Amino acid sequence: EEERLLAMSADLSSAAGNIFNMFNNADIKFPTIKDETGQEVELTKGRYGRYMESSDRRVRQEAFTALYSTYGKFKNTLASTLASSVKRDIFYARARKYPSVLEAALDQDNISPKVYEQLINTVHDKLDYMYRYMKLRKKMLGLDKLHMYDLYTPLVSDYRVEVPYEQAREQVLNGLKPLGDSYLSLLKAGMESGWIDVYENEGKTSGAYSWGTFDTHPYVLMNYDNKLDDVFTLAHELGHSLHSYYSNKNQPFIYSQYTIFLAEVASTVNESLLIDYLLQNSNNRQEKMYLINHYLEQFRGTVYRQTMFAEFEKIIHEKVEVGGGLTPDELCKIYRELNTLYFGPEVVIDQEIEIEWSRIPHFYSAFYVYKYATGFSAATAIKEQILKEGEPAVIRYLEFLKSGSSDYPLNLLKKTGVDLATPQPVEQALEYFGRLLDQMEELL
Repeated sequence: EEERLLAMSADLSSAAGNIFNMFNNADIKFPTIKDETGQEVELTKGRYGRYMESSDRRVRQEAFTALYSTYGKFKNTLASTLASSVKRDIFYARARKYPSVLEAALDQDNISPKVYEQLINTVHDKLDYMYRYMKLRKKMLGLDKLHMYDLYTPLVSDYRVEVPYEQAREQVLNGLKPLGDSYLSLLKAGMESGWIDVYENEGKTSGAYSWGTFDTHPYVLMNYDNKLDDVFTLAHELGHSLHSYYSNKNQPFIYSQYTIFLAEVASTVNESLLIDYLLQNSNNRQEKMYLINHYLEQFRGTVYRQTMFAEFEKIIHEKVEVGGGLTPDELCKIYRELNTLYFGPEVVIDQEIEIEWSRIPHFYSAFYVYKYATGFSAATAIKEQILKEGEPAVIRYLEFLKSGSSDYPLNLLKKTGVDLATPQPVEQALEYFGRLLDQMEELL
Protein backbone atom coordinates (compact mmCIF):
# COMPACT_ATOMS: atom_id res chain seq x y z
CA GLU A 1 0.00 0.00 0.00
CA GLU A 2 2.84 2.40 0.84
CA GLU A 3 4.62 1.67 -2.45
CA ARG A 4 1.34 2.21 -4.33
CA LEU A 5 1.01 5.65 -2.77
CA LEU A 6 4.62 6.49 -3.58
CA ALA A 7 4.07 5.36 -7.17
CA MET A 8 0.99 7.57 -7.43
CA SER A 9 3.12 10.57 -6.45
CA ALA A 10 5.63 10.03 -9.28
CA ASP A 11 4.29 12.74 -11.59
CA LEU A 12 4.09 15.22 -8.74
CA SER A 13 7.60 14.40 -7.54
CA SER A 14 9.13 15.01 -10.96
CA ALA A 15 7.79 18.57 -11.09
CA ALA A 16 11.05 20.27 -10.03
CA GLY A 17 13.07 18.52 -12.71
CA ASN A 18 10.40 19.12 -15.36
CA ILE A 19 10.23 22.83 -14.53
CA PHE A 20 14.01 23.13 -14.69
CA ASN A 21 14.20 21.31 -18.03
CA MET A 22 11.46 23.45 -19.56
CA PHE A 23 13.16 26.62 -18.36
CA ASN A 24 16.65 25.49 -19.37
CA ASN A 25 15.71 24.10 -22.78
CA ALA A 26 12.89 26.37 -23.92
CA ASP A 27 12.51 29.60 -21.95
CA ILE A 28 15.94 30.98 -21.12
CA LYS A 29 17.37 33.44 -23.64
CA PHE A 30 20.90 34.79 -23.68
CA PRO A 31 22.16 38.18 -24.88
CA THR A 32 24.24 38.85 -27.97
CA ILE A 33 28.02 38.95 -27.94
CA LYS A 34 30.61 39.80 -30.58
CA ASP A 35 32.23 36.78 -32.21
CA GLU A 36 35.81 36.54 -33.46
CA THR A 37 34.98 38.68 -36.52
CA GLY A 38 33.27 41.38 -34.46
CA GLN A 39 29.80 40.35 -35.64
CA GLU A 40 26.93 40.50 -33.14
CA VAL A 41 25.56 36.99 -32.55
CA GLU A 42 22.98 35.68 -30.12
CA LEU A 43 24.55 33.40 -27.53
CA THR A 44 23.06 29.92 -27.28
CA LYS A 45 24.10 26.94 -25.19
CA GLY A 46 25.41 25.24 -28.32
CA ARG A 47 27.45 28.26 -29.35
CA TYR A 48 28.69 28.70 -25.80
CA GLY A 49 30.64 25.44 -25.95
CA ARG A 50 32.27 26.50 -29.21
CA TYR A 51 33.13 29.97 -27.93
CA MET A 52 34.74 28.57 -24.78
CA GLU A 53 37.20 26.76 -27.06
CA SER A 54 37.90 29.91 -29.08
CA SER A 55 41.47 31.11 -29.39
CA ASP A 56 40.12 34.67 -28.95
CA ARG A 57 40.16 35.37 -25.23
CA ARG A 58 37.75 38.31 -25.52
CA VAL A 59 35.15 36.01 -27.07
CA ARG A 60 35.63 33.45 -24.31
CA GLN A 61 35.24 36.07 -21.59
CA GLU A 62 32.17 37.67 -23.19
CA ALA A 63 30.46 34.30 -23.64
CA PHE A 64 31.29 33.25 -20.07
CA THR A 65 29.99 36.49 -18.55
CA ALA A 66 26.86 36.56 -20.72
CA LEU A 67 25.87 32.98 -19.94
CA TYR A 68 26.33 33.08 -16.18
CA SER A 69 24.95 36.58 -15.69
CA THR A 70 21.77 35.36 -17.39
CA TYR A 71 21.43 32.37 -15.05
CA GLY A 72 22.21 34.71 -12.16
CA LYS A 73 19.09 36.75 -12.92
CA PHE A 74 17.00 33.68 -12.10
CA LYS A 75 18.99 32.42 -9.11
CA ASN A 76 16.06 32.67 -6.66
CA THR A 77 13.79 30.58 -8.86
CA LEU A 78 16.52 28.07 -9.69
CA ALA A 79 17.56 27.72 -6.04
CA SER A 80 13.94 27.03 -5.10
CA THR A 81 13.64 24.45 -7.88
CA LEU A 82 16.82 22.63 -6.85
CA ALA A 83 15.87 22.76 -3.15
CA SER A 84 12.50 21.20 -4.03
CA SER A 85 14.29 18.40 -5.86
CA VAL A 86 16.52 17.76 -2.83
CA LYS A 87 13.47 17.66 -0.53
CA ARG A 88 11.85 15.17 -2.92
CA ASP A 89 14.90 12.93 -2.62
CA ILE A 90 14.78 13.12 1.18
CA PHE A 91 11.05 12.36 1.26
CA TYR A 92 11.44 9.14 -0.74
CA ALA A 93 14.51 8.02 1.21
CA ARG A 94 12.73 8.48 4.54
CA ALA A 95 9.50 6.92 3.27
CA ARG A 96 11.51 3.80 2.46
CA LYS A 97 13.33 4.00 5.81
CA TYR A 98 16.84 4.66 4.50
CA PRO A 99 19.21 6.45 6.89
CA SER A 100 20.13 8.99 4.17
CA VAL A 101 19.45 9.95 0.58
CA LEU A 102 22.93 8.78 -0.37
CA GLU A 103 22.26 5.27 0.91
CA ALA A 104 18.90 5.19 -0.85
CA ALA A 105 20.46 6.23 -4.16
CA LEU A 106 23.30 3.68 -3.96
CA ASP A 107 21.21 0.76 -2.75
CA GLN A 108 19.93 -0.22 -6.20
CA ASP A 109 23.48 -1.13 -7.21
CA ASN A 110 24.32 -2.54 -3.76
CA ILE A 111 27.07 0.03 -3.32
CA SER A 112 28.23 1.23 0.07
CA PRO A 113 28.40 4.98 0.78
CA LYS A 114 32.05 4.24 1.56
CA VAL A 115 32.71 3.92 -2.20
CA TYR A 116 31.23 7.38 -2.83
CA GLU A 117 33.08 9.00 0.06
CA GLN A 118 36.29 7.19 -0.86
CA LEU A 119 36.13 8.60 -4.39
CA ILE A 120 35.90 12.15 -3.02
CA ASN A 121 38.69 11.58 -0.49
CA THR A 122 41.01 9.97 -3.05
CA VAL A 123 40.50 12.81 -5.52
CA HIS A 124 41.21 15.29 -2.70
CA ASP A 125 44.46 13.46 -2.01
CA LYS A 126 45.46 13.82 -5.68
CA LEU A 127 44.46 17.46 -6.21
CA ASP A 128 48.13 18.38 -6.58
CA TYR A 129 47.99 16.82 -10.06
CA MET A 130 45.09 19.12 -10.95
CA TYR A 131 46.95 22.16 -9.62
CA ARG A 132 49.97 21.13 -11.65
CA TYR A 133 47.82 20.82 -14.77
CA MET A 134 46.39 24.29 -14.22
CA LYS A 135 49.91 25.69 -13.86
CA LEU A 136 50.91 23.93 -17.09
CA ARG A 137 47.80 25.26 -18.86
CA LYS A 138 48.61 28.82 -17.79
CA LYS A 139 52.18 28.44 -19.05
CA MET A 140 51.21 26.92 -22.41
CA LEU A 141 48.59 29.60 -23.05
CA GLY A 142 51.11 32.31 -22.13
CA LEU A 143 48.83 33.93 -19.53
CA ASP A 144 49.72 35.91 -16.43
CA LYS A 145 46.42 34.86 -14.85
CA LEU A 146 44.35 31.80 -15.71
CA HIS A 147 40.60 32.48 -15.48
CA MET A 148 37.66 30.08 -15.55
CA TYR A 149 36.99 31.05 -19.17
CA ASP A 150 40.50 29.86 -20.12
CA LEU A 151 39.93 26.23 -19.12
CA TYR A 152 38.47 24.82 -22.34
CA THR A 153 40.52 26.42 -25.09
CA PRO A 154 42.85 23.80 -26.60
CA LEU A 155 46.49 23.90 -25.56
CA VAL A 156 47.48 22.80 -29.06
CA SER A 157 45.24 24.87 -31.30
CA ASP A 158 47.36 24.84 -34.45
CA TYR A 159 47.33 21.07 -35.03
CA ARG A 160 44.96 19.88 -37.73
CA VAL A 161 44.88 16.46 -39.35
CA GLU A 162 42.44 14.84 -41.76
CA VAL A 163 41.72 11.19 -40.96
CA PRO A 164 39.64 9.46 -43.67
CA TYR A 165 37.25 6.82 -42.35
CA GLU A 166 39.20 3.89 -43.80
CA GLN A 167 42.31 5.11 -41.98
CA ALA A 168 40.29 5.55 -38.78
CA ARG A 169 39.15 1.93 -39.01
CA GLU A 170 42.74 0.76 -39.27
CA GLN A 171 43.83 2.93 -36.36
CA VAL A 172 41.05 1.56 -34.16
CA LEU A 173 41.83 -2.04 -35.12
CA ASN A 174 45.54 -1.53 -34.44
CA GLY A 175 44.91 0.33 -31.20
CA LEU A 176 42.68 -2.44 -29.86
CA LYS A 177 45.02 -5.32 -30.73
CA PRO A 178 45.88 -5.82 -27.03
CA LEU A 179 42.28 -7.07 -26.56
CA GLY A 180 43.08 -10.24 -28.49
CA ASP A 181 42.08 -12.04 -31.66
CA SER A 182 38.49 -12.91 -30.73
CA TYR A 183 37.65 -9.29 -29.85
CA LEU A 184 39.37 -7.99 -32.99
CA SER A 185 37.61 -10.52 -35.24
CA LEU A 186 34.24 -9.44 -33.91
CA LEU A 187 35.19 -5.78 -34.22
CA LYS A 188 36.26 -6.22 -37.83
CA ALA A 189 33.14 -8.21 -38.67
CA GLY A 190 30.99 -5.41 -37.28
CA MET A 191 32.85 -2.82 -39.34
CA GLU A 192 32.35 -4.86 -42.51
CA SER A 193 28.76 -5.99 -41.91
CA GLY A 194 26.76 -2.79 -41.84
CA TRP A 195 26.80 -2.13 -38.09
CA ILE A 196 27.92 1.47 -38.57
CA ASP A 197 26.05 4.35 -40.22
CA VAL A 198 29.16 6.44 -40.82
CA TYR A 199 28.48 9.81 -42.41
CA GLU A 200 26.21 12.78 -41.84
CA ASN A 201 23.08 12.76 -43.98
CA GLU A 202 19.97 14.86 -44.49
CA GLY A 203 17.45 14.22 -41.74
CA LYS A 204 19.93 12.18 -39.69
CA THR A 205 20.20 12.93 -36.00
CA SER A 206 23.38 14.55 -34.74
CA GLY A 207 25.98 13.08 -32.38
CA ALA A 208 26.99 9.45 -32.01
CA TYR A 209 25.63 6.49 -30.10
CA SER A 210 25.36 2.71 -30.01
CA TRP A 211 21.98 1.03 -29.89
CA GLY A 212 20.27 -2.26 -30.64
CA THR A 213 17.96 -4.95 -29.33
CA PHE A 214 18.51 -8.25 -27.57
CA ASP A 215 18.13 -10.36 -30.72
CA THR A 216 19.99 -8.14 -33.19
CA HIS A 217 23.58 -7.05 -33.45
CA PRO A 218 24.29 -3.52 -32.18
CA TYR A 219 24.10 -0.50 -34.47
CA VAL A 220 26.40 2.53 -34.30
CA LEU A 221 25.30 5.97 -35.42
CA MET A 222 28.18 8.27 -36.41
CA ASN A 223 28.47 11.62 -38.14
CA TYR A 224 32.06 11.06 -39.21
CA ASP A 225 33.84 14.25 -40.33
CA ASN A 226 37.48 13.15 -40.82
CA LYS A 227 38.63 14.66 -37.51
CA LEU A 228 40.89 12.96 -34.98
CA ASP A 229 38.16 13.31 -32.37
CA ASP A 230 35.91 11.25 -34.66
CA VAL A 231 38.42 8.39 -34.49
CA PHE A 232 38.07 8.37 -30.69
CA THR A 233 34.29 8.51 -31.03
CA LEU A 234 34.37 5.47 -33.31
CA ALA A 235 36.45 3.49 -30.79
CA HIS A 236 34.19 4.68 -27.95
CA GLU A 237 30.90 3.68 -29.57
CA LEU A 238 32.27 0.32 -30.70
CA GLY A 239 33.22 -0.29 -27.07
CA HIS A 240 29.56 0.07 -26.15
CA SER A 241 28.54 -2.11 -29.09
CA LEU A 242 30.82 -5.02 -28.28
CA HIS A 243 29.89 -4.84 -24.60
CA SER A 244 26.24 -5.17 -25.65
CA TYR A 245 27.04 -7.95 -28.13
CA TYR A 246 28.92 -10.04 -25.57
CA SER A 247 26.24 -9.47 -22.91
CA ASN A 248 23.36 -10.36 -25.22
CA LYS A 249 25.08 -13.52 -26.47
CA ASN A 250 25.96 -14.80 -23.00
CA GLN A 251 23.08 -13.72 -20.76
CA PRO A 252 19.32 -14.29 -20.76
CA PHE A 253 17.25 -11.25 -21.67
CA ILE A 254 16.61 -10.29 -18.05
CA TYR A 255 20.35 -9.95 -17.32
CA SER A 256 21.52 -8.72 -20.73
CA GLN A 257 21.43 -4.97 -20.04
CA TYR A 258 24.48 -3.76 -18.12
CA THR A 259 23.86 -1.03 -15.56
CA ILE A 260 24.63 2.67 -15.91
CA PHE A 261 27.38 2.19 -13.32
CA LEU A 262 29.25 -0.02 -15.82
CA ALA A 263 28.09 1.59 -19.07
CA GLU A 264 31.16 3.73 -19.79
CA VAL A 265 33.81 1.18 -18.80
CA ALA A 266 34.14 -0.66 -22.13
CA SER A 267 33.94 2.50 -24.22
CA THR A 268 36.63 4.19 -22.13
CA VAL A 269 38.92 1.14 -22.22
CA ASN A 270 38.80 1.39 -26.02
CA GLU A 271 39.58 5.11 -26.08
CA SER A 272 42.40 4.68 -23.59
CA LEU A 273 44.03 1.86 -25.57
CA LEU A 274 43.70 3.89 -28.78
CA ILE A 275 45.37 6.96 -27.29
CA ASP A 276 48.25 4.85 -25.96
CA TYR A 277 48.71 3.30 -29.41
CA LEU A 278 48.65 6.65 -31.22
CA LEU A 279 51.11 8.18 -28.76
CA GLN A 280 53.53 5.28 -29.12
CA ASN A 281 53.38 5.40 -32.91
CA SER A 282 53.61 9.14 -33.45
CA ASN A 283 56.82 10.95 -34.35
CA ASN A 284 55.04 14.29 -34.57
CA ARG A 285 55.55 16.51 -31.51
CA GLN A 286 52.40 18.54 -32.18
CA GLU A 287 50.31 15.40 -32.62
CA LYS A 288 51.61 13.97 -29.35
CA MET A 289 50.81 17.19 -27.51
CA TYR A 290 47.34 17.24 -29.08
CA LEU A 291 46.67 13.66 -27.98
CA ILE A 292 47.90 14.28 -24.44
CA ASN A 293 45.81 17.46 -24.21
CA HIS A 294 42.77 15.46 -25.34
CA TYR A 295 43.32 12.87 -22.62
CA LEU A 296 44.16 15.38 -19.88
CA GLU A 297 40.86 17.12 -20.61
CA GLN A 298 39.01 13.81 -20.39
CA PHE A 299 40.50 13.24 -16.96
CA ARG A 300 39.67 16.75 -15.81
CA GLY A 301 36.11 16.63 -17.11
CA THR A 302 35.29 13.07 -16.08
CA VAL A 303 37.18 12.45 -12.85
CA TYR A 304 37.88 15.81 -11.23
CA ARG A 305 34.82 17.75 -12.42
CA GLN A 306 32.28 14.96 -11.86
CA THR A 307 33.72 14.28 -8.40
CA MET A 308 33.33 17.97 -7.58
CA PHE A 309 29.70 17.71 -8.70
CA ALA A 310 29.29 14.59 -6.56
CA GLU A 311 30.68 16.40 -3.53
CA PHE A 312 28.31 19.33 -4.13
CA GLU A 313 25.34 16.94 -4.21
CA LYS A 314 26.46 15.29 -1.00
CA ILE A 315 26.87 18.62 0.81
CA ILE A 316 23.49 20.07 -0.19
CA HIS A 317 21.55 16.89 0.62
CA GLU A 318 23.22 16.54 4.01
CA LYS A 319 22.50 20.19 4.77
CA VAL A 320 18.76 19.77 4.16
CA GLU A 321 18.66 16.39 5.93
CA VAL A 322 19.63 18.11 9.21
CA GLY A 323 17.09 20.89 8.74
CA GLY A 324 19.12 23.48 6.84
CA GLY A 325 17.97 25.57 3.91
CA LEU A 326 19.33 26.11 0.42
CA THR A 327 19.21 29.81 -0.36
CA PRO A 328 20.78 31.12 -3.57
CA ASP A 329 23.61 32.68 -1.57
CA GLU A 330 24.28 29.44 0.31
CA LEU A 331 24.36 27.39 -2.90
CA CYS A 332 26.72 29.91 -4.51
CA LYS A 333 28.97 29.88 -1.45
CA ILE A 334 29.22 26.07 -1.40
CA TYR A 335 29.88 25.92 -5.13
CA ARG A 336 32.49 28.67 -5.06
CA GLU A 337 34.37 26.98 -2.21
CA LEU A 338 34.44 23.70 -4.13
CA ASN A 339 35.81 25.40 -7.24
CA THR A 340 38.49 27.05 -5.12
CA LEU A 341 39.43 23.66 -3.66
CA TYR A 342 39.42 21.70 -6.93
CA PHE A 343 41.18 24.24 -9.18
CA GLY A 344 43.71 25.54 -6.68
CA PRO A 345 45.91 28.63 -6.51
CA GLU A 346 46.77 28.85 -10.22
CA VAL A 347 43.19 29.70 -11.29
CA VAL A 348 41.25 32.92 -10.73
CA ILE A 349 37.85 31.75 -9.46
CA ASP A 350 35.69 34.30 -11.26
CA GLN A 351 32.55 35.31 -9.39
CA GLU A 352 30.30 34.18 -12.26
CA ILE A 353 31.25 30.52 -11.78
CA GLU A 354 29.49 30.36 -8.41
CA ILE A 355 26.12 30.23 -10.22
CA GLU A 356 27.09 27.22 -12.38
CA TRP A 357 25.15 24.88 -10.09
CA SER A 358 21.97 26.44 -11.50
CA ARG A 359 22.49 25.05 -15.02
CA ILE A 360 23.51 21.43 -14.32
CA PRO A 361 20.60 19.08 -15.18
CA HIS A 362 22.25 16.08 -13.51
CA PHE A 363 21.60 17.64 -10.09
CA TYR A 364 17.94 16.70 -10.57
CA SER A 365 18.97 13.02 -10.69
CA ALA A 366 20.67 12.79 -7.33
CA PHE A 367 23.96 10.92 -6.88
CA TYR A 368 24.30 9.95 -10.52
CA VAL A 369 27.40 11.79 -11.73
CA TYR A 370 29.90 9.94 -9.50
CA LYS A 371 29.45 6.96 -11.82
CA TYR A 372 31.29 8.83 -14.57
CA ALA A 373 34.35 9.20 -12.32
CA THR A 374 34.34 5.62 -11.03
CA GLY A 375 33.73 4.21 -14.51
CA PHE A 376 36.58 6.20 -16.04
CA SER A 377 38.91 5.20 -13.20
CA ALA A 378 37.97 1.52 -13.51
CA ALA A 379 38.53 1.62 -17.27
CA THR A 380 41.96 3.20 -16.85
CA ALA A 381 42.94 0.52 -14.33
CA ILE A 382 41.70 -2.25 -16.66
CA LYS A 383 43.67 -0.82 -19.58
CA GLU A 384 46.84 -0.69 -17.49
CA GLN A 385 46.35 -4.35 -16.48
CA ILE A 386 45.82 -5.41 -20.10
CA LEU A 387 49.00 -3.70 -21.25
CA LYS A 388 51.07 -5.10 -18.37
CA GLU A 389 49.69 -8.64 -18.06
CA GLY A 390 48.49 -9.41 -21.57
CA GLU A 391 46.30 -12.49 -22.06
CA PRO A 392 45.32 -13.18 -18.40
CA ALA A 393 43.95 -9.63 -18.05
CA VAL A 394 42.19 -9.89 -21.43
CA ILE A 395 40.48 -13.13 -20.39
CA ARG A 396 39.23 -11.47 -17.20
CA TYR A 397 38.02 -8.44 -19.15
CA LEU A 398 36.10 -10.51 -21.71
CA GLU A 399 34.38 -12.38 -18.89
CA PHE A 400 33.30 -9.01 -17.54
CA LEU A 401 31.91 -7.98 -20.95
CA LYS A 402 29.89 -11.20 -21.09
CA SER A 403 28.34 -10.67 -17.66
CA GLY A 404 25.63 -8.10 -18.42
CA SER A 405 23.84 -7.38 -15.16
CA SER A 406 24.07 -10.94 -13.81
CA ASP A 407 25.56 -9.64 -10.55
CA TYR A 408 25.98 -6.33 -8.75
CA PRO A 409 28.34 -3.87 -10.51
CA LEU A 410 31.21 -4.00 -8.01
CA ASN A 411 31.21 -7.81 -8.10
CA LEU A 412 31.32 -7.79 -11.90
CA LEU A 413 34.20 -5.33 -11.93
CA LYS A 414 36.11 -7.58 -9.55
CA LYS A 415 36.20 -10.14 -12.38
CA THR A 416 38.60 -7.79 -14.14
CA GLY A 417 40.81 -7.43 -11.07
CA VAL A 418 39.48 -3.95 -10.26
CA ASP A 419 38.01 -3.45 -6.79
CA LEU A 420 36.28 -0.09 -6.36
CA ALA A 421 35.67 -0.91 -2.70
CA THR A 422 39.32 0.14 -2.32
CA PRO A 423 40.86 3.48 -3.34
CA GLN A 424 43.40 1.75 -5.60
CA PRO A 425 41.62 2.10 -9.01
CA VAL A 426 41.05 5.84 -8.59
CA GLU A 427 44.61 6.27 -7.31
CA GLN A 428 45.96 4.35 -10.33
CA ALA A 429 43.93 6.47 -12.73
CA LEU A 430 45.11 9.75 -11.23
CA GLU A 431 48.71 8.58 -11.13
CA TYR A 432 48.40 7.90 -14.86
CA PHE A 433 47.08 11.47 -15.20
CA GLY A 434 50.30 12.56 -13.49
CA ARG A 435 52.39 10.59 -15.98
CA LEU A 436 50.58 12.29 -18.84
CA LEU A 437 51.54 15.63 -17.31
CA ASP A 438 55.16 14.43 -17.23
CA GLN A 439 54.98 13.60 -20.94
CA MET A 440 53.47 16.97 -21.84
CA GLU A 441 56.12 18.84 -19.86
CA GLU A 442 58.88 16.86 -21.59
CA LEU A 443 57.51 17.88 -25.00
CA LEU A 444 57.56 21.61 -24.24
